Amino acid sequence: MRRLLAAALISACAALPVSAAQCITSKGNFNAYKQTLAQQAAAAGVGQRGLAALQAADLSGITWRFESNPSSQSGTLQGDPARFLAKRSGSSAESFINQTRAKIARNPNTFASIERNFGVPGAILATIWGLETSWGGYLGRTDVVDGAVTLASYCRRHPRFEPHAIAALQMVDEGILSPGTQGGPSGELGHMQFLAGNWMKYRVDGNGDGRADPYNAVDALATAANMLRRNGWQPGQPFGEGTHNFNVLSVWNDSGNYLRAIVYSAQRAGS
Repeated sequence: MRRLLAAALISACAALPVSAAQCITSKGNFNAYKQTLAQQAAAAGVGQRGLAALQAADLSGITWRFESNPSSQSGTLQGDPARFLAKRSGSSAESFINQTRAKIARNPNTFASIERNFGVPGAILATIWGLETSWGGYLGRTDVVDGAVTLASYCRRHPRFEPHAIAALQMVDEGILSPGTQGGPSGELGHMQFLAGNWMKYRVDGNGDGRADPYNAVDALATAANMLRRNGWQPGQPFGEGTHNFNVLSVWNDSGNYLRAIVYSAQRAGS
């Protein structure tokens, strides 16, 4: 039945002129938003599986709450890097940095290989990994498609995040995600919590198994390094606040608090 509905949706989308989906401020308009987004997705080449996932997507309550109250999001008010790390990790800055250093020490060949290929220090990547998912310990409990589509629909975020929602549907088409794959509340996925569009653009098969998988740690770390390098990271150069490389880190997260915490941890974990 679901396949038949998806096929009907593809036919209907093909028959209609493509118009931009309008953002919403009411949960009750979510289904109407999905219908218009389906036209855009079909025009972008999303196939039957992706459109079926969109049709089945539910509004993510946690995503809606976060976007309705941005100050509730973790770390927003933590300007001091040590306090930010403590808040984010639930322990202390020192403990977080020690764990970051230990993660590098347990995987020296992986981090060394990635740095040779992309020029991004292991301490930067291991810090981001720890901040995003506690080094793979918590990958999120929100369906990626639900979160991505909900974020794209919300007027404060639309249309910046709409391409990521469509990319998530493309990932379902390719079998990288299932409709029920879980991640962060805003559609973030895998070990490094990529937005779907960034994964599709920068993905790397880091472990050489022929498949780039955001839920494989080595692939995710290599892809993060590739993303930074392709956005202008300069190998061997400093990355403290005020440097070129510090500015490049903003492609990962544009919060100054977050960036200062990355630098604070990486400078200590890498020493």
